[in-house]
Amino acid sequence: MSKRHVVDVQQIPGIDLDYRPGNYFWALDTQVQLPSGIAGEARRKLHRARIEAGVTVHDGLDAAVLDEAMRSAWGRIHPSNMGGEYLPPLRKGEVEIARISLESTTADQISVRARRVHERIRYRVVDEYMEISTYVCHPASSDAPLSLRELITLMESASDGGSMIFPILGMNMRDSDPTELETFITVTSDFYADLGRYYRSLTDAFLEKRAREKSDES
Repeated sequence: MSKRHVVDVQQIPGIDLDYRPGNYFWALDTQVQLPSGIAGEARRKLHRARIEAGVTVHDGLDAAVLDEAMRSAWGRIHPSNMGGEYLPPLRKGEVEIARISLESTTADQISVRARRVHERIRYRVVDEYMEISTYVCHPASSDAPLSLRELITLMESASDGGSMIFPILGMNMRDSDPTELETFITVTSDFYADLGRYYRSLTDAFLEKRAREKSDES
């Protein structure tokens, strides 16, 4: 029997860890386009910026996925444009509830997803390297949307029983100064407004601690 990873979800001032969305699927049911329905991170950011500015969204910019020709053309502009474009497509009745974006050369993305299956909601985590990566969600399903605390617990135990975020930061610190990684990882969600702020607080504290340790060693 595998040992269940215990997650200590820290309390951050001003963040309600008990917040729970009423419904993950309202936009899907009403055919409203959310940025989280766009696979590519660069296209998602452009779409969001144009909507906020009241500017027309060009045809194809808001496509859920690009065909191979368009994807290749988009990637030739800059490698970072490929971020998210190779994620597995959303399944029928599935939405993305959180995303981890890396400021790597190819802007790698990790997507946390929820899907209606009969009367329950099933969860899965995917990235662009699914042939070599495996995630296990705890919980695997629920009868209602997760609280913010429960989502964080899932994200902090899905990668080999541990965090999907902090091992990535630690690995990239081997060749970088901790202060250079302040924006290396960004967490976003269309359903949890405080998720990004929560992780920004934790990653800032993590990097500050590593910077102090590195300074003490020198």
